[in-house]
Amino acid sequence: MQYSDEELIKSLPNFSNHYAEVNGTRLHYVSGGQGEPLILIPGYPETWWAYHKVMPLLASKYNVVVAEMRGMESSDKSVSGYDKKNMAKDIHELVKILGFEKVNIGGHDIGAHVAFSFAANYPETTSKLIILDTPHPDENMYQLPMLPIPGANYLYPWWLAFNQVKELPEQLLEGRMDILINYLFNNLVIDKHSITDFDKNIYTSAYNSIEAIRASNAWYQAFPQDIEDQKAYDKLYMPVIGIGGSGYQMLQMSLTNTAVNLQLKKIEESGHFILYEKPNDVAEYIIEFLEQ
Repeated sequence: MQYSDEELIKSLPNFSNHYAEVNGTRLHYVSGGQGEPLILIPGYPETWWAYHKVMPLLASKYNVVVAEMRGMESSDKSVSGYDKKNMAKDIHELVKILGFEKVNIGGHDIGAHVAFSFAANYPETTSKLIILDTPHPDENMYQLPMLPIPGANYLYPWWLAFNQVKELPEQLLEGRMDILINYLFNNLVIDKHSITDFDKNIYTSAYNSIEAIRASNAWYQAFPQDIEDQKAYDKLYMPVIGIGGSGYQMLQMSLTNTAVNLQLKKIEESGHFILYEKPNDVAEYIIEFLEQ
């Protein structure tokens, strides 16, 4: 298949596909490079392919592992277990299977939630933490407006509420995920040419089934539990970097309250999908941070 992992990996020399049984589920991951381990987790509505522009750059210095979290594309779509604390446990067990004692870990979007939860729950296993454009859920989420605010300089995130609804999204979107994926990428990037129809087709293929829609929505439906878990987390003392495009202010507001050793980097002229719009800048900031 044109959009299968087996075909896509051919465009990334020295990377390969793998699977691991962890925490009662099976995760798919892609790995390549040499050096200190760097675990990266994609977000919604993407797959490991979200990192394809930065993977070769990072693999020149690090052992890069891009892990598809529970419910994503080639990983299992279990019935439950989508709170970020449990998904962080999935990744922690993967880290142990790979034989790493400590890792650098990062994530984008929902993947950033999981990476943050990993660092909060397994600080002894976390060397450094990289948060890309999206902070972990906290009580501020309950203040998100039900209606778009006239004149406000932001994109109304209606899909956060839509994805909370059980069963209906699958009925509406099965076989039609291209509509939603096109909408999100057209509205959440500044440079419309940074993501191609080929990229969008990869994600449509990954999310088009009832099971894929159900599982990915479960990431959102776990937000109330994630918010409760976040309240109990200690401050993070390992080095943390927040790299943000349109989400920079959210990172600034959230991470300054949760990370003691914090750096913040703003990606100029970029929307939410900074790995597509500004991959060189993102990779440069990550490498600079990890080399400190």
